[in-house]
Amino acid sequence: MAKVKKVTLCGLLTALAVVLSLAERLFPLDAVVPVPGVKLGLANVVTLFALTRLSAREAGIVLLCRVTLSSLLMGSVTAFLFSLLGGLLALAVMWLLLRVEGRFCSLLGVSVAGAAAHNIGQVLAAAVWMQTGAVTAYLPFLLVMSVPLGLVTGLTAAVVLGHMKKIEFHV
Repeated sequence: MAKVKKVTLCGLLTALAVVLSLAERLFPLDAVVPVPGVKLGLANVVTLFALTRLSAREAGIVLLCRVTLSSLLMGSVTAFLFSLLGGLLALAVMWLLLRVEGRFCSLLGVSVAGAAAHNIGQVLAAAVWMQTGAVTAYLPFLLVMSVPLGLVTGLTAAVVLGHMKKIEFHV
């Protein structure tokens, strides 16, 4: 029965992450943030949640399903590659930092590091795809934006996790 619960939870988290990705496209930050292409990263709340409640493997499956479905619904091959590389790098960094959370950094720090890793992964994907290192000039702007946007993601995840502690949640 536990396996059915985990599969169900992974499916629900994937669906939530896809919906958050779609909703995020309705509210572009271009009008507020002077850095083109910057997004809140709401789906990363789901990744962070999955990493705290499931195994890294299961969180990776949720991420892979989210990236695949989101790209099929509203993206392209390049969007898939950029999201996948950014997402996998963010997942790895957050997983490593969560292992030392409390001793080395907080959940907010984990989230900011994940946002930065996601941006690094996407710039690396762009450099490979476009066959030029010139795109790395955009990285400092993205890394600066990783701090406030990673804090928003981390605060949202902290609120969700705080509420989850109030209700019975067993996987």
